[in-house]
Amino acid sequence: MRDIVVFIGDCAPLSFFQTVRQIVISRVDPHAFAPQTSRFSMLENTSTVEPSIAPGSLPAIDPQTLSELLSTFASVTSGLVDLIDQDRFASHVPTWIGDRSQEPQDISSAVNYLVLAIGAQTGAQDLAAQYFHHAKALALASLDGNLGIGTVQAFALITLYMLRACQINGAFLFFGIAARAAYSIGAHRAEVNSRFESELCTQSQIRNRMWKSLRILDLFLSVSQGRPPATSDMDCTVPYKTIDAEGHEVFDLLDASGQIFLITERVVLEVYSRRKITLQLTEGISRELRDWSARWLAPLKSIVSTTSNQENGAEVAGACHVLSSYYYCVILVSRPFLVYELYRRVPEDMGRLGDSRTETNTGRCKLANACIDAACLMSESVLDLVERGALDRRSPLLVSWLFASTLVIGVGLLGGFGRILDRYVRMAISALEFFAEEDTHAMQYSFIAKSLLSSAQQYLETKEARERIRITEGSSQLFGLIPKDETSFNASMPSDALNGLRTAAGPSDGNCPSSLASASRIVESPFADIDSSIFPLYDPLAIHPGFSPLAANPQDQVDHVFGTLNLFPLLEGNGHIDLAHYL
Repeated sequence: MRDIVVFIGDCAPLSFFQTVRQIVISRVDPHAFAPQTSRFSMLENTSTVEPSIAPGSLPAIDPQTLSELLSTFASVTSGLVDLIDQDRFASHVPTWIGDRSQEPQDISSAVNYLVLAIGAQTGAQDLAAQYFHHAKALALASLDGNLGIGTVQAFALITLYMLRACQINGAFLFFGIAARAAYSIGAHRAEVNSRFESELCTQSQIRNRMWKSLRILDLFLSVSQGRPPATSDMDCTVPYKTIDAEGHEVFDLLDASGQIFLITERVVLEVYSRRKITLQLTEGISRELRDWSARWLAPLKSIVSTTSNQENGAEVAGACHVLSSYYYCVILVSRPFLVYELYRRVPEDMGRLGDSRTETNTGRCKLANACIDAACLMSESVLDLVERGALDRRSPLLVSWLFASTLVIGVGLLGGFGRILDRYVRMAISALEFFAEEDTHAMQYSFIAKSLLSSAQQYLETKEARERIRITEGSSQLFGLIPKDETSFNASMPSDALNGLRTAAGPSDGNCPSSLASASRIVESPFADIDSSIFPLYDPLAIHPGFSPLAANPQDQVDHVFGTLNLFPLLEGNGHIDLAHYL
């Protein structure tokens, strides 16, 4: 039996699923997340498409489909990687196709085949497999120590192809070759790249953008799986912004994507790696996100709102990739507060309701709402583009971030943040089902999301039924609507309303109102009124509201409020998920 135990870190969407699963099974429904959700591997899928080409033969290329393949390639890579000059590539490939039988099959040919493979991956899988396996063989054969840009491009494209084929561990391994090759040729140093300016006017730009592409792809792999990145900005001098002659920053999807992933990297390093979050850190990250939003959010939203066509289809898809990464960054930094609110609102003892106090203005509730709002905005924008036919069915970045959004909205519904969230959960599920036609991970995630939605709906129904009974017991005495005898009263109630009740009486108005439109505003610090007792590192010796002056050690109450909740559960188990048992 193949070993399927792999390392998944706390920042990964799968880690969040484990947290949600533990809460739901222990506090809501022990039968949630049925066994059928484990029928597909969530991390590595062996390709079922074998190339139908004789050994030693060259894959056939139809020049009539070339334009479509290049258009698809541009769309699926926009906002994620920019590894080749696509205009020069489009003009060069027809000549290469006609002469390739006479030309040497080297790393340049491997890059060409990989571009075509990614372009054909959705519509012609057999053809894509032929291109890919031939290109991979050429790329591996070229690893003789003579490294260049082509080596980096080839193995980065292999990584992207395998990501789109749901072969994440394989992609993770091949990316390591691309990263080491990039360091070997000095692509991380702007001054080294500038030396190629005289050789070819665009060579320096290609090298700079190649490095930024590697960083984005690396951080996506790292954050989505919770694993250490293969690249770093230490000793790196490639800028993540482009300045025009007037000193203004030029709008560039790759720069916008790189900048938001750098903020995400900080969240992972300073929150999830250290497993602590402080007032100062949260406010600092919030300031960075507001600054990014001020520069990029309006133009990105303008792009995704335009009608997609062949000319701007790649730009629309790229803007969606960048926006989704921004929303996921917001989710990541605010997720611990949502988990805290969920623990508070959903009781472990089903014989009583959760904390009924309405605390809509606390800092932690604002942060929990920000997490939910970001997830709703992502689901709404992705589904809109899906319905307009602007997205490819193989989009690993969107699938990963959308899965996290679905979990966030689902637990928001479960925690009583508003019944309107039911609508947004269904939006996210609809988008996942679109991707599931080609992406087995998306299929798995949609099963999980449906199970979570069902559990949340059942929980809220029983909670509201119990609350209705409590209210009726009091109000009915005004006019003698029901007998005072409790047995007679119970007999008058529907049996299914009583048998399924697992929550207790008490006010249930715990909804925290939120405004989706407010997510893009630049405001003053929203953390001025945060209950500092939830931050383990923040001035534990001071007396704060909610602390008992009788406590011998105020830090004990800090731990009681926040520290005892395991918001980062996977490290307790050495970061492993045995998918055969947990799903």
